Amino acid sequence: MTLFRPGVRAAPAPSCHGDGPAAAVVSGAPVVALAGAPNAGKSTLFNGLTGGSRVVGNWPGTTVEVGRGSWQLGVDDGAVQILDLPGAYGLDGASPDEALIRDLFTGGDLGPVPDLTVVVADAAHLTRSLYLAAELREAPQRLVVALTMVDVAARRGVTVDPGRLATALGVPVVVLDPRRREGREALARAVADSLVAPLPAARVAGPVDDPTDELAVADERFAWLDAVLGAGAVTEAPVGRTVTDRVDRWVTAPVVGPLLFLAVMWAVFQATTTLAAPLQDALGGLVSGPVTAAGRGLLGLIGLGGTWVAGLLLDGLVAGVGMLLTFVPLMAIMFALLALLEDSGYLARAALVTDRVMRSIGLPGRAFLPLVVGFGCNVPAISATRILPDARHRVMTALLVPFTSCSARLTVYVLVASTFFPQVAGTVVFGMYLTSILFVVGVGLLLRRTLWRAVGPEPLVLDMPAYQRPTLQLVAAVTWVRLRGFLRTAGGIVVATVTLVWLLQAVPVHGGAAFGQVPPEESLFAALARAIAPVFSPAGFGEWHTAGALVVGFVAKEAVLTSWAQTYAAADPTAGLAPDQLQAHVHAAFGLSSGGAVTAAALAFLVFLLAYTPCVATVAIQRREIGLRWTLFGIALQLTVAWTVAVAVFQLGRLIA
Repeated sequence: MTLFRPGVRAAPAPSCHGDGPAAAVVSGAPVVALAGAPNAGKSTLFNGLTGGSRVVGNWPGTTVEVGRGSWQLGVDDGAVQILDLPGAYGLDGASPDEALIRDLFTGGDLGPVPDLTVVVADAAHLTRSLYLAAELREAPQRLVVALTMVDVAARRGVTVDPGRLATALGVPVVVLDPRRREGREALARAVADSLVAPLPAARVAGPVDDPTDELAVADERFAWLDAVLGAGAVTEAPVGRTVTDRVDRWVTAPVVGPLLFLAVMWAVFQATTTLAAPLQDALGGLVSGPVTAAGRGLLGLIGLGGTWVAGLLLDGLVAGVGMLLTFVPLMAIMFALLALLEDSGYLARAALVTDRVMRSIGLPGRAFLPLVVGFGCNVPAISATRILPDARHRVMTALLVPFTSCSARLTVYVLVASTFFPQVAGTVVFGMYLTSILFVVGVGLLLRRTLWRAVGPEPLVLDMPAYQRPTLQLVAAVTWVRLRGFLRTAGGIVVATVTLVWLLQAVPVHGGAAFGQVPPEESLFAALARAIAPVFSPAGFGEWHTAGALVVGFVAKEAVLTSWAQTYAAADPTAGLAPDQLQAHVHAAFGLSSGGAVTAAALAFLVFLLAYTPCVATVAIQRREIGLRWTLFGIALQLTVAWTVAVAVFQLGRLIA
């Protein structure tokens, strides 16, 4: 790649050493901000520059999250702090994210302006992407423009001359491809040189009759950009319809589009459950067999066999967390398939396809983006509601996000579906995600017709990226980041939950057993679960093992599995608990609590699991984003909907069967 700087002859750039793992953020180092429109490749570039190590935290004085990392520019240039700012088209400040960017670059109360800003611009939509650069050029700030999607622009007949563009803009311009990690050396050289260069003079805007007229000011900026791009920097050649245009004719069609989207999602979940099954069985056999046997033998050698320590380690951690880890192949396959769809550009079409549904419940099409994130994890999804300018839209979307089925629920779906519907497990799991969409729409309509009657939707404005061939490196990186988050949950909050459940199971309530030697049915955990179980009897799963698992699942949905695994493992401590044995125990419990209507009870349980409060982390982020009053309202709404629908499903299912 070649670096062009106005009035400066291009020179070869030295090697950049910013490709390895990111170091800790260096205090006192220059601050470089990455800014740009959504879908321009900004976050992909950030992950590449920092080695995928991203520290996220609220910007001081705000509720907006900003990514932070360290970028080593070169051997002689040192490291800089790099900020991954939220995507924004300009400094209008319509949403909290855009307001932060405006205040940060205009010297507001958020601290000093970054030492340098890299504006990531999509070459296929150059005028829209460079509008932010036009605003920033009106102040004396160091800027570097990073052009992405140059190959996409070329396929559309658009050719960008970076040298002419750099001269017209008055800032360095670098061409790069964040997905294939090309051009980063040139970007590092441009940033290093700009940081030691004098502060550039601000652009003098053209005359405007009324400087307070925002439309007139915007027109002047677009006129300047037209002049910049028209000075030989951009040439366009007529081309026929591109592959993206031809595919989008069907993918975004009003009828075919949604049907195709559903078919693709069904294929994802069917492939996930089918491909993961043998890997799960192998891992389950490893945990329940050699791992458990080795642990028992080692504890026996050091004199701890049969003690409460053995119970905690084997019946608690190995049985609970070990059972959860058998689902790692399933999560990895699902994350990889979704990353393929995302990297190809297909998932962006889902927002357009579902815009009509969003508008029916009074939300803008942009609200679909947080809801989509919710299918991965509800916590960042609620944070993502900040992209919505209207506070009422943000509150309503934050209340609907918990009804999206996060990946943590998937582990329980697969176990229950494999237990009660082994021949169609993938279809049942897919059905739960369809049910999740129905919950979002149904509850959204309910809220719109009661509390949000005056709230109306806004038009959807969305950049549609061109279809691209997924890159194995990027798909693998995204898969690992998401899988690592799942493993961190297993290594953190789930371990603490497993330990707490074991302690409750170790305390005797009936009989004369000692601490750690009590049968599970005579423990404090069982007593508490039995007190709650009658609440679930009308739904067909009012049995203490199941009730206890649901209560534990309030902490984290993965803990439903760990609770079942360690409770049933403690009932037979002489051997490990394989997945098929756990399924047999669960099936027997549902048969007992449902009076034989196990299918109806299993479906009711799945519905309740989907709709009730996701986890304490979601509750915490809701409280931060929308306040305690709305958070408590949301919890009451989720529990009411979950219990009501679960009871209806069981009672109707029992009558039909």
